[in-house]
Amino acid sequence: MEASTLIDVAYIAKLAKLELTAEETARFSEDLNQVLAYVTQLEQWDTTGVEPMYHPLPVFDALREDTPGSSLSNEAALANAPAQEDGQFRVPKVVESAH
Repeated sequence: MEASTLIDVAYIAKLAKLELTAEETARFSEDLNQVLAYVTQLEQWDTTGVEPMYHPLPVFDALREDTPGSSLSNEAALANAPAQEDGQFRVPKVVESAH
């Protein structure tokens, strides 16, 4: 494999904020280089005229029609709310000031 295709696993681990041992870095480097070698083998196949696919099996649209239906009233939705105010759910503040 060419030196230009080698993956700098230590650099990628640093970007991902992962702490790898020297042994892990060497092992993952070898694993990733094997993946690249396999991809290089796949590039040798002539795929002219082959339609791209997103899934190996046919996928059928399983979505239903978007038709309006019945919904809960405001009172029913708030019936079991632990806290409510002015007809709305009251929840604890999650985000403090951005400043």
